[in-house]
Amino acid sequence: MPSAAQTAPAAPVNRVILVTGASGAGRSTALNVLEDLGFEAIDNLPLSLVPRLLDGPSPAPPLALGVDTRTRDFSAHALAELIRRISADPETEADIVYLDCRPDVLLRRFSETRRRHPMAPAESPETGIARELDILGPIRALATILVDTSDLTIHQFRAKMTARFAPGGTAPLAVSLNSFSYKRGMPLGLDMAFDCRFLRNPYWQEDLRALDGRDGPVVAHIAEDPRFSGFVERLGALVNFALPAHRDEGRSHISIGFGCTGGQHRSVAVTEAMAKTLAEAGWQVSIRHRELERRTQGAPALASGTGA
Repeated sequence: MPSAAQTAPAAPVNRVILVTGASGAGRSTALNVLEDLGFEAIDNLPLSLVPRLLDGPSPAPPLALGVDTRTRDFSAHALAELIRRISADPETEADIVYLDCRPDVLLRRFSETRRRHPMAPAESPETGIARELDILGPIRALATILVDTSDLTIHQFRAKMTARFAPGGTAPLAVSLNSFSYKRGMPLGLDMAFDCRFLRNPYWQEDLRALDGRDGPVVAHIAEDPRFSGFVERLGALVNFALPAHRDEGRSHISIGFGCTGGQHRSVAVTEAMAKTLAEAGWQVSIRHRELERRTQGAPALASGTGA
């Protein structure tokens, strides 16, 4: 019979990734990647506050903490002590990521951005880089993961971080599907847009006019158009072909729009059909019907007699 210790549930484990390294080596990019992977990313939290953060209740999302010489109350000794404390805690699963980069590359990056180096605001960036690398030498030796960003493009760097920290080495890609009215303009931020105005229009059938593309009679009416099934089938094939390539490029979100005249019938029906197709293919899908939301919120309606 198993003992009480064997049957007791495991204590919750804090997952913490501490990202540090030279200024200009890519800390902000690394934190953005980790945030896209579901980490709660906090940059430049004063070192004295980190133990209080970790001593609190086990956070639901894992933590990614960015620390470098710009952090308030920074010292190499304090950061080294923090790393030892995190690493020694049996209730914490920790990785210390040190972003390394050659001095000549750091100098080029500072020259391109024309920013002053935080370790030498009144001197040359070259002086600040040398000073900072000297200070961070002992920290580099404590790292559990060393990433040299010298020769990496931003896409390669994102892919490297994703491969290391995403479950299965692949970041999730969120797909947002939007129906809209061309009369009100296309939503901002769309990556792809498809025009549904060639499909059979329920607006001209009086008993369907007040319904929308989520209602069965409207869907049946649009589906009677012989072009509807082929359109949705080809769209599904195209989007399913493109999404893995976007994900492999490091994208975390894709927004796709489907428009018709009024944003009530045809675009809504196609959006719903595409959402089902993509969800069945395993994609994480969300839906927004912009004009239906406006109608629910009491926004002024489109002029009548123009079709939907």
